[in-house]
Amino acid sequence: MSSNNVTIYHNPACGNSRNTLALIRERGIEPTVIEYLKTPPDRKMLLDLLKKTKLKPRELLREKDAEKLGLGDTAKWSDDEIVEQMLKHPILMNRPIVITSLGAVLSRPPETVLKILPPKK
Repeated sequence: MSSNNVTIYHNPACGNSRNTLALIRERGIEPTVIEYLKTPPDRKMLLDLLKKTKLKPRELLREKDAEKLGLGDTAKWSDDEIVEQMLKHPILMNRPIVITSLGAVLSRPPETVLKILPPKK
């Protein structure tokens, strides 16, 4: 499978993200790796990721990191406010997100990615 068919929104500092990337590579797939902290998604891409993964903004939010950034009570945030904060602070996005021709997932735990990878040959 070519890298064009699998994309991972990756944070190399995250164990789940590293383990997911390793699972993809164990299948003989070299994915397109987007380090989203270096190359954050724009609004259109973030909304597209939410749509593809069928997640609500709150389900993609890393609340611990919001607390670390002193962003207040995230329970009161609307979906639009969550999206705005993720655009300002990409670290608030949970990771990794993997997109393939078979679907898209927030790969937590890492084994979740196996649902959308082709079988080993």
